[in-house]
Amino acid sequence: MIFSEKLVHGRLIKRYKRFLADVELDDGTEVTAHCTNSGTMKSCLEDGAEVYLTPVNDPKRRTKFTWEMIKINGDWVGINTNNPNKIAFEAVRDNQIPELSGYDTVKREVKFGDSRFDVMAQKEGETCFIEVKNVTMKVGEAALFPDAVTTRGRKHLNTLMEVKKQGMRAVMLYIIQRVDVDRFGPADDIDPEYGKALREAYREGVEIIPMQAEVTPEGIELVRKLEFEL
Repeated sequence: MIFSEKLVHGRLIKRYKRFLADVELDDGTEVTAHCTNSGTMKSCLEDGAEVYLTPVNDPKRRTKFTWEMIKINGDWVGINTNNPNKIAFEAVRDNQIPELSGYDTVKREVKFGDSRFDVMAQKEGETCFIEVKNVTMKVGEAALFPDAVTTRGRKHLNTLMEVKKQGMRAVMLYIIQRVDVDRFGPADDIDPEYGKALREAYREGVEIIPMQAEVTPEGIELVRKLEFEL
């Protein structure tokens, strides 16, 4: 995924009210940016850290910037939760993930029952529903999800199990927007019910694919699949 706008550099002053972040730009101007990440952002928040923002030219928006990434311990961490869906769609469409290659049709935001999955891919004789999650939390050398209790996430896992029962392929795709981790797992200390649901889904045939992405001010690129521990 390539950023369509040139990003604006600054330093984080503070994040507050979940969806807002004050940033000092390089010219000394203080601006408020929209933070798409509603979680705790544990392990990817540091006052004074370098950040990049996307300028937004929308008269209806109160905030004129969207917060894209933050530099933690020398590496960029992507915190925009809207980007993983775009990354996943492009990756499946362009056959960038070996386990999800070879599909003729790839669509975004496809409804199944009372849920809506991020990606649906089809080829002759096979339909695959893919749910995408953004991962930013680091504990030790592992990337963990979620960083806050998520009833919505558990619902998606239950629906993926229903997809599998109906004879279709069901995939849980985690986009890990940091390169300083080497494996993936559920954050049982934060949401043990999600971890329980993920293990059940895996036993029922739902596939787990954790993909690590390198984040830069120019774009975000998938670099490798990580091992996972349940």
